[in-house]
Amino acid sequence: MQERSERTRRRLVFAGAELFHRNGYANATLGEIAGAAGVTKGALYFHFASKDELADAVQQRGCGLLHEAVRGLREGGASPLQALIDTTHWLARTLHEDPAIPASFRITKECAGQQPPAVDFHGAWLAAVCELLRMARDVGELPLDPPADGLDGEDPAGDGGRAADRWESAEALVAAAVCGIEVLAGTGLSYAELQRKVAALWGLLLPSLVGAERARDYRTRAARDVRVADGERSYEFLGSGV
Repeated sequence: MQERSERTRRRLVFAGAELFHRNGYANATLGEIAGAAGVTKGALYFHFASKDELADAVQQRGCGLLHEAVRGLREGGASPLQALIDTTHWLARTLHEDPAIPASFRITKECAGQQPPAVDFHGAWLAAVCELLRMARDVGELPLDPPADGLDGEDPAGDGGRAADRWESAEALVAAAVCGIEVLAGTGLSYAELQRKVAALWGLLLPSLVGAERARDYRTRAARDVRVADGERSYEFLGSGV
């Protein structure tokens, strides 16, 4: 019984993601979502008391996929900066492959200014990006001195303040650039086209972050996702450079 209930819940979350992505949060009805999932509205209300709860569940799935991807890349040995590059390619792929990701972005945007949701995927995406960038800074991948006393504020003495300014500029540049990936996907680009755009983006960003010479140490193209016998995911790299 428990397994059946979990299957029904997963179908509802998937159907909700598809309809939120396709029709928007306001236009997607619970009746349509229940029908797409192949269940009654009563079954839907057994799992979710409202559309808000279902929308939060969709975003929870999106956040789970994101955190799993970042963790897998780091455990696979990628440096923080390479993991950040690969995470943006992961986003480009999953925007096409899993409706929970584009639906999560759309829910966040359409519900902005309303009652704060329990989950904010857009915030989670920015937090993951900035955390990887901070890790890259802290391990020396970025030629930026950490702000004075380990703080991200300004240093009245001068040098730390300039370092903080450089760091803030780098963080703002990367955050703004990677947020554009979802916007590009929304224009109808194919995954192959979006993949090339992301690689070109990093081809421009990396020299400003690490210098032209060190930029060659990083792979800007996507890693090809392959399944191995035990069902775990590994990556086959497609070469370096844009």
